[in-house]
Amino acid sequence: MPQSVSGVEMRKRQQGRIEGPPQAPGHPRPNTCCLCWCGCCKCLWNEDRRERSERQTCTKMDSIEATEEQHPTLDEVIAWSRSFEMMMRSPEGRDVFREFLRSEYSEENLMFWMACEELKKETNSSAIDEKARIIYEDYVSILSPKEVSLDSRVREVINQSLDEPSGTMYEEAQLQIYTLMHRDSFPRFLNSSVYRDLLNSKRACLDT
Repeated sequence: MPQSVSGVEMRKRQQGRIEGPPQAPGHPRPNTCCLCWCGCCKCLWNEDRRERSERQTCTKMDSIEATEEQHPTLDEVIAWSRSFEMMMRSPEGRDVFREFLRSEYSEENLMFWMACEELKKETNSSAIDEKARIIYEDYVSILSPKEVSLDSRVREVINQSLDEPSGTMYEEAQLQIYTLMHRDSFPRFLNSSVYRDLLNSKRACLDT
């Protein structure tokens, strides 16, 4: 007959199964609860895992915030008043200038200039044909509500280029509109509330 197992011995065997596998000598069991192998919420291993996850989340959020649009500094805004070219090279500067042009109903001048810049960067022939056609329909055609002011000679050059469009076919027209914005719109922009309010807000930030 097999020897009977006492109640005390049975409890010891059950306890051994609950506590998990035996540890090798010199490797003490971590300070965890009885169910740590299943990811118990109370064990130290699981707490460390949550902390690492939180740190990773913070790092990701910091990365997202770092890629957000940067606002111009006071020095940059002041520099725009000294150089139209510098303002036009700045995405923030173009945005502010565009806001002013919109108030004067001449936003199409800047939009035409920007479209020509994009066309010059294009290398695919099919894309060049398509973009050149869109620019013509949007800003050169006399039927367009966004037609820019170009002299007859420049218009004739563009018309002759339509059969074989290129990335530089609007270069002369683009220069003409650039000069118009520089000489006509830019001085008014510097005296406008759009620019003055931005300048004052940047100065106020430094004073606080």
